[in-house]
Amino acid sequence: MSVADDIRQIIEDQFAPKSLDIVNDSEKHAGHAGANETGETHFHLTIVSERFTGLPPVARHRLVMAALKPLLDGPVHALALTTKTPAETQRS
Repeated sequence: MSVADDIRQIIEDQFAPKSLDIVNDSEKHAGHAGANETGETHFHLTIVSERFTGLPPVARHRLVMAALKPLLDGPVHALALTTKTPAETQRS
């Protein structure tokens, strides 16, 4: 199972997202600190979930980071997040 698959499984289990986009940005960071030969170290996630309703962005990010802590302690070096509620996606 790839790191991206692990991320998808955790996010789907804990956030029941209406949509989830996982972009592996690792190739943009080849040779940088934290990059390794696996090619799965830097990710950008866009998550749309009802779970974020009523939470400010910092609280949303903390929830996601806590859920992904095992991966952040291991193979994932950098994580960029975009977190929205379904209502927020309808407004934009």
